[in-house]
Amino acid sequence: MIPPASPRPAQLGPLLARCRLARGWSQQRAAAELCAAAGVPTLSRHEVSRWERQRRVPGGFWLGWLAVVLDVPLVVLAEAAAATRRAGSTRATGPGRVAAAGARPAGRTGPGRTGGTTRGGGARALATG
Repeated sequence: MIPPASPRPAQLGPLLARCRLARGWSQQRAAAELCAAAGVPTLSRHEVSRWERQRRVPGGFWLGWLAVVLDVPLVVLAEAAAATRRAGSTRATGPGRVAAAGARPAGRTGPGRTGGTTRGGGARALATG
């Protein structure tokens, strides 16, 4: 017997908004909590708004921290992000963007990650001359 098809994964924007509002947080508070957890001071409420409106899809780095801060299983967020990407009209953002759900960029740290210790994408060679 074939198991029934799973319901379509939720799109990420509405899911993030529901989780944030369930905690009673503003977008500003969500951004502040993400910055504190990730140790990255540059995320603004504007980016949270873009994610919720599905103008952009957070990459693997921020999906991991969203899972921690919003207390949502990472797999749920990754599936929703993949569904949102399949629906089109959005793009992954920032240094943590990933090509496929579940893929992890090398050298990134965050919840559930192993490997490199750099955050900024590695050193760049300086031209001398």
